[in-house]
Amino acid sequence: MFEKQVIVDGKKHLLGRLASVVAKELLNGQAVVVLRCEQLVVTGSLLRNKMKWARYKRKTMNTNPSNHGPYHFRSPSKMFWHTVRGMVPHKTFRGAQAMARLKVFEGVPEDFAKCKKMVVPDALQVLHSKTYRKITVLGRLASESGWKHAELIAKLEEKRVAEGKSYYAEKKEAAKRKAKAEAAADTSKVDKVLEGFGYYIEPTKVGAMKALKEEFASSE
Repeated sequence: MFEKQVIVDGKKHLLGRLASVVAKELLNGQAVVVLRCEQLVVTGSLLRNKMKWARYKRKTMNTNPSNHGPYHFRSPSKMFWHTVRGMVPHKTFRGAQAMARLKVFEGVPEDFAKCKKMVVPDALQVLHSKTYRKITVLGRLASESGWKHAELIAKLEEKRVAEGKSYYAEKKEAAKRKAKAEAAADTSKVDKVLEGFGYYIEPTKVGAMKALKEEFASSE
């Protein structure tokens, strides 16, 4: 069953592996959003990847290189988009519709800041790359290739993380206050009235589930 939109946090994902999974999902009809593309990872040292980029940058159209492709995108999100496009038959109607279902961003835009984000186990660096292998962060490669917004994205990320921490701290305090108020409140009169109408459900006591699990375990 399809979700309305799958939001993937691109941090510490391998570029090619993530692109292949995303391409397949797009072709199957799933809308995908990929965030924090600047923290995607490419295997190989920075020097090796810069040399590959330099060779790629020399590829131009022979007869009219100023107005025609290939276009050498500098931003990490467009680099990822271009990688996905290479795995999709984008010149067909089906491929064009698939690419229209893809959204890519550096950082985390405000619209997606409070949405549930997912990872792709088939593309995580920690699961598919040896610890001693050299890697290149896509944001740094892009910065050294002409992308000029790395500092701005890093500043916005710091601000977002700080706001998230303060929000979580406030949420924990509110939960503690609520639990304390519930423990102190005397609702015996109201409970009897609700029970008469069939709405009252006795709260589960602390440790009741643990005792129930132990009882089941001993019976087996």
